Amino acid sequence: MGTLYIVATPIGNLEDITLRALRILKEVDLIACEDTRHTKILLDRYQIKKPTISYHQHTKLTKLDYLIKLLAEGKNIALVTDAGTPGISDPAGMLVSRVEEFNKALVTNRQSPIAISPIPGSSALTAALSVCGFPTDKVLFLGFLPKKKGRQSLLNKLNNLITKELKNFTIVLYESPYRLLKTLNDLRTTFGDCQIVVCRELTKKFEEIKRGKISEMIEYYSKKEPKGEFTIIVQNAKL
Repeated sequence: MGTLYIVATPIGNLEDITLRALRILKEVDLIACEDTRHTKILLDRYQIKKPTISYHQHTKLTKLDYLIKLLAEGKNIALVTDAGTPGISDPAGMLVSRVEEFNKALVTNRQSPIAISPIPGSSALTAALSVCGFPTDKVLFLGFLPKKKGRQSLLNKLNNLITKELKNFTIVLYESPYRLLKTLNDLRTTFGDCQIVVCRELTKKFEEIKRGKISEMIEYYSKKEPKGEFTIIVQNAKL
């Protein structure tokens, strides 16, 4: 049986990759990428010549089965996303879940399972938390909020939980530039005008880290068009 490596890649600056990740990418038989064109930039930078295959949220089950077939034949595969750690607000979990299902049958038949090995590294989540200045011993990560259906009900439930079970938790979420202002307004409506940190394009040339009240961030990004990917950290309004 082969090994499925879950490999973290840079979230922006291509120098932010571990020596182990580079070694694994050089040694595996195949690299499954969210976007092969995007991953090629990283591979070219480090002169890594390996076959690639696309794997993303719209990947069909037949391709998942194909990857598992290769792993069962002893091939080693590295799974990478466009940026950051696979499985954090992206579809890497689908492949891991399918491999685990496959492994259950192998264990039942007393066969060795396919190994799944994490190769840690960059993540916008941990990078933002490291510079936020808020307590980080208790963190609630929401990923991307629902675009429409269930969005406000989720925030309302979260607000109720913060008052009870989730007191003293710092809240983290991701957002696109197209919905940033809507999300900031929804957060203010739900939690009040509390302190937040908004991180944009972390580790990239135009990295920006803004601190202040939600109202101040709304005013700032109303005047400056939001661009890039955002990580928002909310200081628990119930502290």
